Amino acid sequence: MTILSINLQQRAFSFPNFSTKHQNSTSNLQDLHLPTQIRCSSTKDGSKSTEILPQFKELRNVACGILAVWAVTSVSPVIAANQRLPPLSTDPDRCERAFVGNTIGQANGVYDKPLDLRFCDYTNEKSNLKGKSLSAALMSGAKFDGADMTEVVMSKAYAVGASFKGTNFSNAVLDRVNFGKANLQGAVFKNTVLSGSTFEEAQLEDVDFEDTIIGYIDLQKLCVNKSINDEARASLGCR
Repeated sequence: MTILSINLQQRAFSFPNFSTKHQNSTSNLQDLHLPTQIRCSSTKDGSKSTEILPQFKELRNVACGILAVWAVTSVSPVIAANQRLPPLSTDPDRCERAFVGNTIGQANGVYDKPLDLRFCDYTNEKSNLKGKSLSAALMSGAKFDGADMTEVVMSKAYAVGASFKGTNFSNAVLDRVNFGKANLQGAVFKNTVLSGSTFEEAQLEDVDFEDTIIGYIDLQKLCVNKSINDEARASLGCR
């Protein structure tokens, strides 16, 4: 019989506070700490065996590897998801790069350098974001409240937890954007492409969806969000 002994301690995350507009925080994320102990042993009648047949040893190693991966991801699925994102850029001008945008790729989300706008503040920005290509941009924790983002291209952007209160997205291309847990209260999506975008747990009170372009399956998922008011539901065609 094979025994798997695992001792895991969850990681702790601390996100910086941002008080200066368009500036990086000098705060650092806490050091990640995940001591992991995994012990696999072959026993018989409660005692450790000193010899293991090669085929059973190989099988044991494979089994232990699979169970170890399962244990790490099941104990902290958020950690596993966060590891997909690159570290926060150290470029001092990373927030200003939004005013230039991605010069290649556009709707394909291809870029020569990651567009890292996480935790940047563009509140009430009325001129420098219009029509820009922000494809595949990392926007978690960023603020775009009251910004004019008409005609922007944000294909494949990652905007989980970002704030877009009152943002104007008219005539924009926002396909395949992850708006999970984003604050979109009062945002305007007039004639906006939203195909493939997701809004899980997003705040959608008083959002204007007039003439929004969205697929049927995506619409069904969007209509599940209970924060959408009756007028917006009628505009979308939610049943």
